[in-house]
Amino acid sequence: MLRQTIFATLLASSALAIAMPSAAANPKDRAREAIAAAEAKIHTAESLGAGTDSPRDTAEAHAALASAKEDFASGHKEPAIQEAIRASALADTAIGISQQHKNNALAAARDDQRATVDAARDQVAAAQGQAVNAQDQAAAAQQQAAASQQQAADANARAEAARQSAAASAADAAAARNAAALTAAQTPPAPKVETTVTTEHSAVTHHPTRRVTHRTTTTTGAAPASTDQVTTTTKVTPQ
Repeated sequence: MLRQTIFATLLASSALAIAMPSAAANPKDRAREAIAAAEAKIHTAESLGAGTDSPRDTAEAHAALASAKEDFASGHKEPAIQEAIRASALADTAIGISQQHKNNALAAARDDQRATVDAARDQVAAAQGQAVNAQDQAAAAQQQAAASQQQAADANARAEAARQSAAASAADAAAARNAAALTAAQTPPAPKVETTVTTEHSAVTHHPTRRVTHRTTTTTGAAPASTDQVTTTTKVTPQ
């Protein structure tokens, strides 16, 4: 539908453009001008790629131009003019379609470029976000490392304090042992005690008195339960 509208509009424009400047010219000159104009437009269309973008219109333009030339050669000036006008209109249609294709291609290229730029911008933003996250993670790792170092330092300090306390306790124990040994070395030995017990027996008969002397080293002794007379002598000799 669009192609038909473009063709009708260009056909009317081409007919008006050819008819107006040559209104006073004879049909032969008008036919020659129309054919020359059609050839120029077909050449322009082909240079713009109309053979690829609008091959049908380009082929019909060539066919109409050939008919115009044939009518002109046969002396049919008015049919030649009409065929030349039709060829120009077909060429204009092909030019318009080619131009539209180029405009669409440019618009698509701009859209692609814009999409590429947007994608690149998003990638840059994502990369920046990742960099920020990486920096945050690095900072957190550094803080954790510092905390671990502080904990290790505290543990080392506690271990050193415990070692020093153990060393002090060992030193105190050694000093206590040395003091006990020194005290034991300075304490004099217990004195030697000698106890002499003398027992005198009494008898009803007049027998000579018998004295028995017992020497012992006991500290205390119990006196014999008899009528004998017992004398105890204790001698203490320091060591």
